Amino acid sequence: MGEEIVIVPAMFFACVWIVKIVTDSRTRNRLIDKGLVGEGVKNLYPGVVSPALSNLKWGLVLLGIGVASMIAFWSPAISEEGTLGLICVFAGVAFLIYFAIANQHEKEQRSGTGN
Repeated sequence: MGEEIVIVPAMFFACVWIVKIVTDSRTRNRLIDKGLVGEGVKNLYPGVVSPALSNLKWGLVLLGIGVASMIAFWSPAISEEGTLGLICVFAGVAFLIYFAIANQHEKEQRSGTGN
């Protein structure tokens, strides 16, 4: 019974996410066709990051999840719910570390000192 509760919202959010990706792509392509590519497009899509930063983000998140899983495995006092909570905390900390690194990288890029 619990699986149905998870599947319906997951399918809804997956559909919304796919529609957002398609509409963003169409908008970007229209701007490119009209020759409006430049700083305006960069401001419309601030979430675009370099592949190196994207790899760093997911590396940190997977590392955090792995560490949390290992701690839960080695500690017999942690229940299944505790394991899930620990994984969420470590993944959240990984995202916060990534956020700090990405902000620093963005500041360096703006000031012109970045590579």
